[in-house]
Amino acid sequence: MGQALGCVQVDQSTVAVRETFGKFDEILEPGCHFLPWCIGRQIAGYLSLRVQQLDVRCETKTKDNVFVTVVASVQYRALAGKASDAFYRLSNTREQIQSYVFDVIRASVPKLNLDDAFEQKNDIAKAVEDELEKAMSMYGYEIVQTLIVDIEPDEHVKRAMNEINAAARLRVAANEKAEAEKILQIKRAEGDAESKYLAGLGIARQRQAIVDGLRDSVLAFSVNVPGTTAKDVMDMVLVTQYFDTMKEIGASSKSSSVFIPHGPGAVRDIATQIRDGLLQANTLQ
Repeated sequence: MGQALGCVQVDQSTVAVRETFGKFDEILEPGCHFLPWCIGRQIAGYLSLRVQQLDVRCETKTKDNVFVTVVASVQYRALAGKASDAFYRLSNTREQIQSYVFDVIRASVPKLNLDDAFEQKNDIAKAVEDELEKAMSMYGYEIVQTLIVDIEPDEHVKRAMNEINAAARLRVAANEKAEAEKILQIKRAEGDAESKYLAGLGIARQRQAIVDGLRDSVLAFSVNVPGTTAKDVMDMVLVTQYFDTMKEIGASSKSSSVFIPHGPGAVRDIATQIRDGLLQANTLQ
């Protein structure tokens, strides 16, 4: 109805291209415009000024011969001041942008190894954006931003990369576990050495106390019982200790001691051996 009355409405963020007898005449801004069709004026088409996005998937090969799929996201829009170029000079804007993206990615990624391609995503995106900006500006389009949103290696390559990463982590874990076991063994050995040292000190102190007690007992007995010698006292002490030991062994129901044939008279032989050893030690000194 509006066209029949010679009026046309242009929506916001949109411009209309007006022609007169098939020749470009003017760009119509958003709003209502008088369009007398009787003198050959008509709307050739509409052009959106909104930012549009195009996702491009490009398969290429890296420098180390790994096939990857690079996903680039290009955000672009038509310039109001160059709306006629944007409308007339390109028949398919999206395909044109896609061709430039393919060209830049397939020229940039093959120069990089796979790991470098992941690290230099921003550099690849910048190269694509620069090339698109230079090429599309003459056609009335502005490149707002270009992003490399994903780099997907082949499935077998991803599996191999995961296995390498897992093996590296297992190696680190094994080293840490071995280091922990080493520390435990060192601490256990240090504790055992300290325990044995303290046990040795206890035994030495125990023996020193026994010797001191025996010495005091021998001296007291010799003074209080006239006519006794140190030898008689030592024999009596050894016999007493012998019977005390036998009593303790017999009192235990779970004793695992093994006895060989002997009698109380063997204590004298033991006393003689101890005495002879002490005399020999004193002689050597």
